[in-house]
Amino acid sequence: MNKTIAKSVGNSNPLIDHHLGADPFALTYNGRVYIYMSSDNYEYNPDGSIKENSFANLKSVFVISSEDMVNWTDHGAIPVAGANGANGGQGIAKWAGGSWAPAAAVKNINGKDKFFLYFANGGNGIGVLTADSPIGPWSDPLGRALVTGSTPGVAGVVWLFDPAVFVDSDGTGYLYCGGGVPGGQNPSQSQWANPKTARVLRLGQDMISIVGSASTIDAPFMFEDSGIHKYNGVYYYSYCINFSGSHPGSVPPGEIGYMTSNSPMGPFTYKGHFLKNPGSFFGGGGNNHHCVFQFKNQWYVVYHTQTVSLALYGSGKGYRSPHINQLFHNSDGSIREVAANYAGVGQLSNLNPYKRVEAETMGWNGRILTEKSNASGGPVYNQNVTGIQNGDWIAVGNADFGSTGAKRFKANVASTSGGRIEVRLDNESGTLVGTLNVPNTGGMQNWREVETTINGAKGVHKLFFAFTGNGSGNLFNFDYWQFS
Repeated sequence: MNKTIAKSVGNSNPLIDHHLGADPFALTYNGRVYIYMSSDNYEYNPDGSIKENSFANLKSVFVISSEDMVNWTDHGAIPVAGANGANGGQGIAKWAGGSWAPAAAVKNINGKDKFFLYFANGGNGIGVLTADSPIGPWSDPLGRALVTGSTPGVAGVVWLFDPAVFVDSDGTGYLYCGGGVPGGQNPSQSQWANPKTARVLRLGQDMISIVGSASTIDAPFMFEDSGIHKYNGVYYYSYCINFSGSHPGSVPPGEIGYMTSNSPMGPFTYKGHFLKNPGSFFGGGGNNHHCVFQFKNQWYVVYHTQTVSLALYGSGKGYRSPHINQLFHNSDGSIREVAANYAGVGQLSNLNPYKRVEAETMGWNGRILTEKSNASGGPVYNQNVTGIQNGDWIAVGNADFGSTGAKRFKANVASTSGGRIEVRLDNESGTLVGTLNVPNTGGMQNWREVETTINGAKGVHKLFFAFTGNGSGNLFNFDYWQFS
């Protein structure tokens, strides 16, 4: 059977390794956490070798979600940027050339939950999309940027990017953004130490307008990556510390520093740091981008690091993948240093195999891919598992079959050659409890639901679908599955 890339069975990090994702931001809603990410995709030289990441591909937003922090559903790519025919002409924000570092929020407006996706048009401004669900479909309510260099209070920001959004308990929304160091190629020590390029803006009740003027956050050695969370009534602004100049020990280069205030608009006071540069944990170096969030009564930080590209190519080359570890506030309100690792967090709840599960929901996989699906009945931007070759597999953690056990298994598949799905427990070559024969359906998007009997699937197990078949190409596509 084929090996995993970077997420070993039993570990929770990286969250996914079948594709990349950078600058992660977390939104929790109705018992799920949604992670929105810049669309890191490999760039290639003419000879097929991997180029250093130039960020030229950051034109859409990748979304994944989970209810248990181990099994993540791939919701595909939101085609955000629309200028110059970006995203195959399907880009939503026709004025935007890029969509970097997304941030998302939900707010109840006129009795209905509305979702807002903020993104950076490169380093030149902040846009917003709206939707009625956390995965879309999305639309551009303004037809232009929400925040630009001419927005009151924004003058002096070098990079107008990296938004973070926060809706306070009174329903007021706040947008945090900015970065860079003034002084061009040769900033002075005072410019490194106090660049004054972070901003906070109060959002209108509609979440797509700005009220008043932006306030400056004097974040020491600010570089990029605004973050915001509220704990015990205190507002925590966090950010990536810059890399150059002469730093005191309390503001270490390339780490996530944080400040606190009794008001979401500040002023904020520097308190310390809590996340080392990911290169110190995983190798590879690179920039540091994070989001602190609370989910099911526990605090976490999601961040990116170059683990998947390191595993594939031996050098990260600037291509990033999402990770999550727990975050702890001390009794005095300070934040403990985060212990970043591959183990990540434990599975918070068992998976129910008796409801429809998207095949693109995975804890681990043996070298498959996902793609946009034409299958009916799935979520917005529905995906299917593809790139399935003999010896590939996917798996989910802790599926609970109960004491009676499963009797039947069905799957929605499409194929021109056929193959088999072996249903196994605990590992990719574990106990075989059933085999589903995948027929030739007449096309790789011609979908058919097929069934087989199951024997011996009781209790809680890691659940593996091992794919077998003849031929060297893509054997079949896989849309969803369900036991009964």
